[in-house]
Amino acid sequence: MISNTYRFMGKYIFLLFFAVLFSCSKDDIVYEQTRLFRPALNTDLTAKGNTILVNLAKSKDAVSYTIDVSQDSFKTIEYNFTVDTNNFVIDKALIGEDLLYNTLYQLRATANASSSEFNSKVAELGSVRTERFASIILLPRAYDVTDVKARVRWSPAGAAVTEVKTFSSTDIKLANPISSYPVSASENADGEVIIDGLSPSTQYQVAIYSGAILRGWVDYTTLVAGVDVNDPKVVNLSDSEDPDAFTAAVLAAQDGGIILLKKGVRYNIPIDLLNKSLTIKGAYGLTPDRAALFSTSDWKVEVGANIDHVNFDDIEFIGEDMAGDYVFNISNAGAQTIINTVSFNNCEIHNLRGVLRLRSDSFVRNFTINDCVVYNFGNYGIFTCDTDGDNQAAIDNVMFTNSTFYQLTVFVTSRQNVQSFLIDGCTFSEFTQTAQQTFRFRGADGKNNIINGLTISNSIFGHGWDIAGAGDKSINFNKDGLKGTSITLTNTWATSDFAVIAGSEMPGFPSATYSGTATKLWKEPYTGDFNFSDNGFAGKFDSGDPRWRVK
Repeated sequence: MISNTYRFMGKYIFLLFFAVLFSCSKDDIVYEQTRLFRPALNTDLTAKGNTILVNLAKSKDAVSYTIDVSQDSFKTIEYNFTVDTNNFVIDKALIGEDLLYNTLYQLRATANASSSEFNSKVAELGSVRTERFASIILLPRAYDVTDVKARVRWSPAGAAVTEVKTFSSTDIKLANPISSYPVSASENADGEVIIDGLSPSTQYQVAIYSGAILRGWVDYTTLVAGVDVNDPKVVNLSDSEDPDAFTAAVLAAQDGGIILLKKGVRYNIPIDLLNKSLTIKGAYGLTPDRAALFSTSDWKVEVGANIDHVNFDDIEFIGEDMAGDYVFNISNAGAQTIINTVSFNNCEIHNLRGVLRLRSDSFVRNFTINDCVVYNFGNYGIFTCDTDGDNQAAIDNVMFTNSTFYQLTVFVTSRQNVQSFLIDGCTFSEFTQTAQQTFRFRGADGKNNIINGLTISNSIFGHGWDIAGAGDKSINFNKDGLKGTSITLTNTWATSDFAVIAGSEMPGFPSATYSGTATKLWKEPYTGDFNFSDNGFAGKFDSGDPRWRVK
């Protein structure tokens, strides 16, 4: 039998063990040290003048932060420095020289521990653009530059502007002027001078001076070289304001010819049947209005014609009646009529029933809209292939790129298969009337697909067009057809008020959703201003029509 003495000693040892155990404070417990967390921003990166304000979430275990600054997404590093605070300004005092004005910078950060083996991994903090140099010079408008000329404008204030200088786009210090232009007293009072002798397809920095004092600078990019009016293929109407001159020019032009139209003049679309390849181009000029083609009906094509191309460049199309007018309305039963390519580049197209309507043995192989603004359309949309049955009317390949579409009753309609359809870098708002169909592929006997798939990328979609003002902005997105079509969606957004009627959804659309409405995202979407009003939108650098993106 165990004695009471041993029992007492056993209890004593047991109690002593627990007393020692619980007498250890938490400070006596040693934890294994681990890598610091990646830095994160307390507030978004901001710029003030040509400085960048950075406010990182403070890490109590970080002794410093290492910062990389780049202009090319870290292919190269402009500046690398270490700071001992989480809240700092990147300026000349910190990096030894001034940051550039109006320049997009990317930043990344590493939190440093007392022992480098525990430093955090690199965290990319995002991009920020420094502000423009405080200046009286005004930004160029689209019509302030041609291939060899530029209009330079400023708001007259303070000392008189006496000189304009041009610099290479890579001369960031404005050290070596390419050319110089004196400014007269009257030009200074007007706040405007036109400079000449520039090179086509060239990026310039254009600066204004008061004596030796720099007053500001802006970037210009000249256009590609203009059409040679002495070329025998060119019919030059750049000095003609006769509205019927275009009709005569089409008759006179050779197959494959170029017709050059005067800016600011409205020409009538011909009633004669087209039977040749043409390029119709707006002449260069420092005036705001494009050369325009006015439609009171449509342009038709000769029966059985086989045309390689009809290309429109820098033209405005205006319809008299959005219930009945088109650019082309082709119906040539009995003989195949083919246009290999119909393209619109840098055009404004509006107040029409449709751009392209095909019926009865009429075919377009390639249909392209690029760098255009298209709006206020009736119920035949951008294109309509309008006849059922074999070999009736079809478009093979469709490309809509870098363009804006708004206030459309319908988008596209086809009763035949399309071979391919690409939408890239486009902005859509009120692009289908309430309850109308967007992608209406409704051919009989399975002719209602895009054989090689529909691809939508880098684009933004707002809500439907509530013409009646009833408050219903939902659309019939894809009820008919495309059931056998592969659909590829990349970086394609919809606003929170984008809505579709049940049963008309497109699988996987959109690939990303913006949390706000169209009016929160864009400045004035109902009047055609799609500049971003929400600077926090994640797609502001790479989504939608590039003309509206933050640059």
